[in-house]
Amino acid sequence: MEYLEALLAMVANGAIIIFEFMGVGIIIYSGFTGFIKFLHKAPETKIYLAKGLAMGLEFKMGSEILRTVVVREWKEIGIVAGIIALRAALTFLIHWEIKEEERSRE
Repeated sequence: MEYLEALLAMVANGAIIIFEFMGVGIIIYSGFTGFIKFLHKAPETKIYLAKGLAMGLEFKMGSEILRTVVVREWKEIGIVAGIIALRAALTFLIHWEIKEEERSRE
């Protein structure tokens, strides 16, 4: 049983790192591409950047949800829950801003 727990922790930690890198990579790529669009004065810059940030945050939130598999203490669970709540609120606000921007463009 201990072997399975160690295997689960190893797989979860590997997936957490991969999701974190993917989220950071998406945010960096969206930021650079959004900056280039801004320099070219593209009208869809704000929506493009917001969608990239939202996608990156979704991957990072996925990594935090996976992190709940390997935490062992209530203090750690509280910290992870707080991080998930903050990222969920940010994602909600970004999606709301995207909808408002798309509505104003129509």
